[in-house]
Amino acid sequence: MPTARKNHVSLDATPYYHCIGRCVRRAFLWGQDQVTGQDFSHRKVWVTQRLAELSQAFAINICAYAVMSNHYHLVLHIDAARARAWPDAEVARRWELLFKLPLLVTEHLNGKLKTKADSRVALELLAELRRRLCDLSWYMRCLNETIARRANQEDHCTGRFWEGRFKSQPILDEAGLLACCVYVDLNPVRAGIAATPEASDFTAIQQRLQTFAAQRASSDFKPAQAQKIVPPLHPFANHLNADPAKGMPYTLLDYVELADWTARIVRADKKGVIASQTPPILQRLGFSAAEFHKHMQAQAMTRGTVIGQVERLKAYAIGLKKRCVRGVRMPAMCMTA
Repeated sequence: MPTARKNHVSLDATPYYHCIGRCVRRAFLWGQDQVTGQDFSHRKVWVTQRLAELSQAFAINICAYAVMSNHYHLVLHIDAARARAWPDAEVARRWELLFKLPLLVTEHLNGKLKTKADSRVALELLAELRRRLCDLSWYMRCLNETIARRANQEDHCTGRFWEGRFKSQPILDEAGLLACCVYVDLNPVRAGIAATPEASDFTAIQQRLQTFAAQRASSDFKPAQAQKIVPPLHPFANHLNADPAKGMPYTLLDYVELADWTARIVRADKKGVIASQTPPILQRLGFSAAEFHKHMQAQAMTRGTVIGQVERLKAYAIGLKKRCVRGVRMPAMCMTA
């Protein structure tokens, strides 16, 4: 039997998730439609702008993203501990960025409630809003619904814009997180749209590289000075087994080096060619060059419902009370320095 999404998303198993949204009938509703000749590329900006807005409200961080012509990829980190630490007034402020605040909550925060029963209901509502602000389904709903309504309004039509709600894959370990982020960031390279990571528009890696270059060029650089609205990205914690709330367990240099190396082997005109110098981070995580190359092929990281090492997959299946789960298998990690 299919697993309910509320059970599929388990923060006890992992705070990292790979999410995919795809336009209905895989139509190019965000790019150049070859059938009608219409160009919808301006809608890609809607996605990055909405992601930036959601980052101001949710306790969910963006590790990687790629906005393509008929689908998008996100690698997200859910920071439930941060949401639990917010005072009630902060929960209300963040919720009001997206929706109208319930009247009882407003009166409770203003000290206008006179009965214990009303106060109890207001506290229950605040607890529910706090839960929603670190909930993956609510995050994706706020993203997809807004984009769909805006596109349908522009097209003067009604009906489905997305082929379904969204697909999500738990990422259970550091090796899976690394492979999935690189896979997402290199979507334009793999599709032949861009030749290099820095030329890959609407991706997290291009945003990271542009921010890094701007910071080096100007000591007083501030992200708010950027000309386009982009979402804040989850930082790098710079070492393995780091606290996920502090950042991804790699360095920016290691990640960029690996993405550049991978981009050279996934290009169509270089198919099957693997460079002799393997990035050190692959060795530390137990990847061979051939294994990593295999994971970077088209649709390789989207198969199954979970990403991780075999032992992690088994433990995840036990947590769901299932005999097994179908997923993307990562190599056993050697965990050297």
